[in-house]
Amino acid sequence: MPVKAGDPAPDFQVKDDTGKMRTLTEFRGKKVVLYFYPKDNTPGCTKEACSFRDGYTALQEAGIVVLGVSFDSPASHRKFKDKHNLPFILLSDEKKEVAETYGASGGLLGSFMAKRYTYLIKENGKIVHVFKKVDVKNHAEEVMQAFARSSEK
Repeated sequence: MPVKAGDPAPDFQVKDDTGKMRTLTEFRGKKVVLYFYPKDNTPGCTKEACSFRDGYTALQEAGIVVLGVSFDSPASHRKFKDKHNLPFILLSDEKKEVAETYGASGGLLGSFMAKRYTYLIKENGKIVHVFKKVDVKNHAEEVMQAFARSSEK
């Protein structure tokens, strides 16, 4: 059963782009963008990552942590980050367990890629918004607006 707004965000433990094990729990107390994307260095995924890169200062000022997730290896993520100067963490969901838990598996090529879904998680660990349709060029701005709307409630 995929998670939805109002649900607690399921914790996970996967390697980041440096090979370090990361969990969602370590970011408790911060707003988190958990964005799933199909594949490193593909056109849409690069535009989406660069949107977060270009909006990163504003996201940081708003206290928002960005975590990108795909099925690519930590080594692939390192190359992707270096090539595009990405300042945020990329998580390697090689076993596809995180995507499965969140309902973001089974993308474009079935189980080979994650769906392009984004989950916004508040400081208390609750999901406040789920994007199932993403404007890859302006996704950072979409995220900022959605977090702002969730704060007004």
